[in-house]
Amino acid sequence: MKINLNNVNSSPSQGDHRGSFYRSSIVLIGSVPLGGSNPVRIQSMTNTDTNDTRASVAQCIRIIEAGADFVRLTAQGIREAENLAKIKTELRKAGFDTPLIADIHFNPSAAEVAARIVEKVRINPGNYADKRASFQKIEFSEKEYNEELERIHSRILPLINTCHENHTAVRIGVNHGSLSDRIMTRYGNTPEGMAVSAMEFIRIFRAENFNRLVLSMKSSDTGIMIRATRRLTEMMTGEGFAYPLHLGVTEAGEGEDGRIRSAAGIGALLSEGIGDTIRVSLSEAPENEIPVAKEILHFLAGAAGRVTVPSEILNFKTHKKPYKPEVLTCENGIFRNESGDSCNYNVITFTNDSQSIIKDHQNEKIILNAVFDEDDPEKLAIDSASLLGKYFITRQADGICISNNGKIQGDKLKELSFSILQATGARITRVTYLSCPTCGRTKFDLQEAVKKVKAVTGHLKGLRIAVMGCIVNGPGEMADADYGYVGASNGKVHIYRGTIPVLKNIPQELAAGELLKLIEKDQANL
Repeated sequence: MKINLNNVNSSPSQGDHRGSFYRSSIVLIGSVPLGGSNPVRIQSMTNTDTNDTRASVAQCIRIIEAGADFVRLTAQGIREAENLAKIKTELRKAGFDTPLIADIHFNPSAAEVAARIVEKVRINPGNYADKRASFQKIEFSEKEYNEELERIHSRILPLINTCHENHTAVRIGVNHGSLSDRIMTRYGNTPEGMAVSAMEFIRIFRAENFNRLVLSMKSSDTGIMIRATRRLTEMMTGEGFAYPLHLGVTEAGEGEDGRIRSAAGIGALLSEGIGDTIRVSLSEAPENEIPVAKEILHFLAGAAGRVTVPSEILNFKTHKKPYKPEVLTCENGIFRNESGDSCNYNVITFTNDSQSIIKDHQNEKIILNAVFDEDDPEKLAIDSASLLGKYFITRQADGICISNNGKIQGDKLKELSFSILQATGARITRVTYLSCPTCGRTKFDLQEAVKKVKAVTGHLKGLRIAVMGCIVNGPGEMADADYGYVGASNGKVHIYRGTIPVLKNIPQELAAGELLKLIEKDQANL
């Protein structure tokens, strides 16, 4: 059975499809309309010191010239928030009118300053008015819980008033790694908790008649990101409103793995008609993110600029653990498994030359075979992950086969298949690295750190190692990691075992080696 790759934007989806019918309202970000039937917008974030006007302006221009619709800058303090005015002035003088977004953590006063300057402010419900998470259970009675919401409402009110006065939009950006203790005690560190956290803030803004809202549910785990976003669309739809959604996979990493993880998570939701703006978060120069985002949209949406709601629904069975999808090869129409044996599984082929409609195969073993005609390895990785990743994130396909009529052949295609399974968490065959995109909060060279950590640990198998730039999302996002390498201060690193810091303030030049020593010591004691 075949489906046409040229018509991917009406390709089947899977799982809970209530989100497939979500269509957001329109919100103006400056003069740029977001949501509704408008094209999906692309954004990135600077990694310069926001107090360094020249460097920040230069990087903003590189991001804009690469094709971004919005640029985000961190404003961790009032000085950084105030300097956004100088950055904006210099950009406007240079002829760039791209809307700017201020990224806020922990500091409502900085948010209120930034809201008078930029077109949108991003706040995180987990740390805007709640205390920094300590990952301890803090039980609230119903009365105490509601009193906390009233306190949060009072704390947010100055920002709401400022945004009303300045026509500033707000993104309520929930991170899996930074939910408050209050939310985690009641709902756990779960997709449900993420969606509830967002809804609490939405209701506060709506109570003040403020509707210039954008929402996001971000996680380094593609499955959690997808489930949280779907759950939020259900909750909003159930209460009769639909705000635009920003999509992204945090700590996606760098290189091919980062591109595959981002494409799989973002592509899964876009193919269900969910998503109004996207960011591909790579541990690289931020302008490198834009071509990847463009390719995801080009492949899934084409000239329309927006993925249409799927017209055909393909329901596969959902696998329980253990789940170990196979990597197959195809030659002359014969599919072979990893042992080299030919197999007669039910194969669904995505190809360029067929208009066939896929039928429901609820109880059969499904192998997905995607046939491409591509010479560019980066495009092939992005396109194949955008198309196939969702079926492995949701544990619905039994195997993967990537075929190509272009220059990329043989073992490279098998390696790509294994990379997609690795990035989606479906089958782990090597170390999984989580690393954040750097920003102005990062106090050491994170890109260099990622390279060093990979160099000393690449021979290991099955571990999850997180390399994080700061403590904003680090301890939470790496909660499922075996080990963590987290920026603490200028040039210093904390090394974690799970969520526990076991080595503190290690100089960066020594930190990768100390991490390996810790891992080797732990493995020797198994």
